[in-house]
Amino acid sequence: MPELPDLEAYRSYFNLRIVGVPIEEATVLIPLVVRAPKEGFVAALRGNAFGPIGRRGKFLLFPLERGDYTLAIHSMLTGRFQYCPPEQKRRAKTCFVLALGDGHELRYFDDRLMGKVYLVSGGDFSGVPRYLEMGPEPLSEELTEEVFRAQLRRFRGQIKSVLLNETCVAGIGNAYADEILFAAGLHPYRKRTELSPEDEGRLYRAIRSVLSEAVAMVAERMETDGLPVEEYRDFLKVHRRGGQPCPNCGAPITEITAGRRITNFCRYCQR
Repeated sequence: MPELPDLEAYRSYFNLRIVGVPIEEATVLIPLVVRAPKEGFVAALRGNAFGPIGRRGKFLLFPLERGDYTLAIHSMLTGRFQYCPPEQKRRAKTCFVLALGDGHELRYFDDRLMGKVYLVSGGDFSGVPRYLEMGPEPLSEELTEEVFRAQLRRFRGQIKSVLLNETCVAGIGNAYADEILFAAGLHPYRKRTELSPEDEGRLYRAIRSVLSEAVAMVAERMETDGLPVEEYRDFLKVHRRGGQPCPNCGAPITEITAGRRITNFCRYCQR
């Protein structure tokens, strides 16, 4: 699933390429993922152009220059983009295609058709489930350490589950939750109520450092290698590295699967 660093890289990539470029045609191929009437979706996009691309949580936001519309896309597990010449073969399960005035097509494909594409009018996101309930952005100036502590203390579950709850902070997914907790030296199944003020401070700093470094690395890779079919995750230290040596102590990294979620951590560095 694309998480905050991946989506920030997408945002930068598209801002360099599609802002202000006319949308000559819009074609909906699989209406299931487009949460708007097909005719209205096409009419809003055809002949329009995108303004600067934004992000909120795990949504990419594509504002349109005319009509006060925003395309809000949550790609869920398998939603991905193509920005390519029209003659390039379309991926299976391509949901919509935008023919752009620069000779490229912007495509969205989704192997499991789990993603959701909303056409938001007038800045009213109330029709987008859970959008207005999201907590602060992890890398925003508004999320000071004091604000983070207050947000964190609203919850009582296991600390990894708290990080994944977007009403606490927005945009952290399974992979980067593992990386953040490893950097902070916190066991993922530890109760939030057991964290000391020192633990909370380490967690706050780990969120900022892990995500900031990942944003830069993923954006650089995307500019060099193009839009990925799978996320760039080869630089992660513990996630999906079960059985491999911990980069800190050398002990085997633990992998636990529960509720279809894989969790990786070091039992010695994250007691």
